[in-house]
Amino acid sequence: MGFLASPFVPIESLAADFAVLGIAHGVPYHVRNLAASVADAPRAVRERSARFGRMATHHDFDLGRALADPAPPRLADCGDVPCDLRDLPGSAARATRAVRAILEAGAMPIVLGGDDSITAIALGAFEGRGPLHVLQIDAHLDYRDEVDGVRDGYSSPMRRAAEMPWVERIVHCGTRGVGSARPADLRDTLARGNAIVTASEVRRHGIERVLAEFPEGGRYYIAFDCDGVDPSVMPGTSAPLPGGLCYDDTRDLLTGLARRGSLAGISFAEHYPSLDVNGITALAIVRLIVNLIAIVGKPQP
Repeated sequence: MGFLASPFVPIESLAADFAVLGIAHGVPYHVRNLAASVADAPRAVRERSARFGRMATHHDFDLGRALADPAPPRLADCGDVPCDLRDLPGSAARATRAVRAILEAGAMPIVLGGDDSITAIALGAFEGRGPLHVLQIDAHLDYRDEVDGVRDGYSSPMRRAAEMPWVERIVHCGTRGVGSARPADLRDTLARGNAIVTASEVRRHGIERVLAEFPEGGRYYIAFDCDGVDPSVMPGTSAPLPGGLCYDDTRDLLTGLARRGSLAGISFAEHYPSLDVNGITALAIVRLIVNLIAIVGKPQP
């Protein structure tokens, strides 16, 4: 059963406004990462969403109405991109083509990852569809140029995104604590014209501090790393840090951005089902997607 009990549909037959796509594998730093439970995240999210698909006609207090009122959203699930673990570059290219095919079908991609390297894989599909302004929700910058010679791993997707001509600007939101970023990475992203809004700034000034970084009427992409949110909301991640975004602020930030302009797509990453508690992380992802679908309605091409 697909996301929210939606049908599984081959991309070549896609006729929907929203298309869920699983990209379970990205670019690992080590062969042991191929077996990490992060690859099981698309399945976990789909399973957690099943009961809500049956409730589309029930009143949703987040939305102030039923999700299916006035009509059910045109949602399809395109399954997971096939991955050949013996040919990861080929699999990454196949994933980019899958996202591009969703865009060509006129649907908004909702990508379920996978480690954070899938972010750049998905954004690569938007070539020729810019300019895009990217909201990255993450505890970390993910702006390393390389790690042990690997340039496309999970510490580098925002650096790779910044090199894409169709990515106009990146707003890093939810940053806190310490991670892989060096001081030079911080200097480089700011020199490129990107912005950083820490989690503590969001608490002090509210989500309007973040939304003000985006031009009204722009086209936006959301790169969502689960560790950007407080572990009380999303415990199932490999690098939890206290002090992250709360659920309400996260939901209002995503829906507020969707209201500000045109939402081109969203990807979720760094959800480790083996580290989750009672499926809470998967549940939070499901609810965020439901809220976004309700606000976006019919995406703009």
